[in-house]
Amino acid sequence: MSDSTSMRRRAAHCSSCAMRHLCMPEGLCANDVSRLENIISVTRKIRRGEALFRAGDPFDSLYAVRSGSLKTLVTHGSSRDGGRERVTGLLLAGDALGLDGIGDGRHTCDAVALEDSTVCVVPYALFERMCRETDALQRRMHRMMSQAINRESDHVVRLGMLRADERVARLLLDMSARLARRGYAATEFTMRMTRDDIGSYLGMTLETVSRTLSRFDKLGLIEAHGKSIRIRDFERLRSI
Repeated sequence: MSDSTSMRRRAAHCSSCAMRHLCMPEGLCANDVSRLENIISVTRKIRRGEALFRAGDPFDSLYAVRSGSLKTLVTHGSSRDGGRERVTGLLLAGDALGLDGIGDGRHTCDAVALEDSTVCVVPYALFERMCRETDALQRRMHRMMSQAINRESDHVVRLGMLRADERVARLLLDMSARLARRGYAATEFTMRMTRDDIGSYLGMTLETVSRTLSRFDKLGLIEAHGKSIRIRDFERLRSI
């Protein structure tokens, strides 16, 4: 892990975080909020292209994205033999990651920053102990795990049943909805993943992704300039 990745500072209070409505469980009393803030004692900065963790790393913490975005990916085959990478997830501010390591005590994927990002570090042993003592936090933990399972299931369905243009349309609409929940504009956003990453995530070639976005642009559904996307016609995009 690089020096810049391991740089830490005291975390800002959860009660003043703009992403609190996405991270914090409902129903926590003031005392429980204070205890949770004491557990989330640090944040970690990760520069673009750096890994928060790698597959095989020991699992000891959960993470919540405070700012920026990360992708998760798995490598099929040995990297020494030119193994292929597959992007498996896109994490935005307020999203939790690291759940993959709970089962076997080691991470099963890489988590890499798509831009300069910050995550809150939640030591799992302390978090698990508090979950046993606080019903609201335990419910939040179960909800996070359920959401992770549902995201993976939905993604498998998307890859197996949808046409290429449907996959791209769903991704754009999903990004718009997720950013809107975070208080950002629903119509204009920056797609931090490269076209190659999008293709890997959607099970498509880079060329197919580029052609599909260009066609959406010509049809007036979106405006695409590099990584900048503006959705012009939500209804027609949803109808694909």
